[in-house]
Order: sequence, then structure tokens, then C-alpha cells
Amino acid sequence: MNKTIEKKVRSKYFTEIEAGRKTFELRLADWDCQMGDTLILIETDNETNTPTGRTMRRTVGDIARTKDIDYFTPEDIEKYGYQIISLIDEK
Repeated sequence: MNKTIEKKVRSKYFTEIEAGRKTFELRLADWDCQMGDTLILIETDNETNTPTGRTMRRTVGDIARTKDIDYFTPEDIEKYGYQIISLIDEK
């Protein structure tokens, strides 16, 4: 059964998500979410981190957890790190 999860998002990222330019979230994996869950994103002020009153709903798509990724050697990860790339439709 899918869950509804509330998470805060700073205003600068909230705006990008709302406009469709930011199509991913990088989060510490200290909470559980699964494909199909609903995220209630709560906009917070960039400086004070207090809620602004605006929210939006998004459905969780694919999830990549870094501890599950074994494509790279530990040496390459230490040297280069990871990059998370957003994929959007061509216009």
C-alpha cells in the first residue's frame, strides 16, 4: 500500500520542482519511501527554514539508493564522487 509522506523543501528548489526544471530529489536515506508513494512537498523559506504555506504533491518514481549501486569501484567513487542527473523530455 502506498504511503503519503511530508517533506520540507527550500523555496529555491520548490520553485524549480514546480516549474518542471528539477525532476529529482537528493535526500538522506534515513526514511523509507517506495515507488508510487506520494510526497507532500512543503515549501520553506530559504533563510529561516519555516513553512511558507505552499505545498505540492508529487509521486515517487524510480529510487536509486547509493548503498545498492555497485557499478563503480570504491577507488573511482573516492576520486570522482557521484553526480545525480535529471532527465527531462526534449523540447
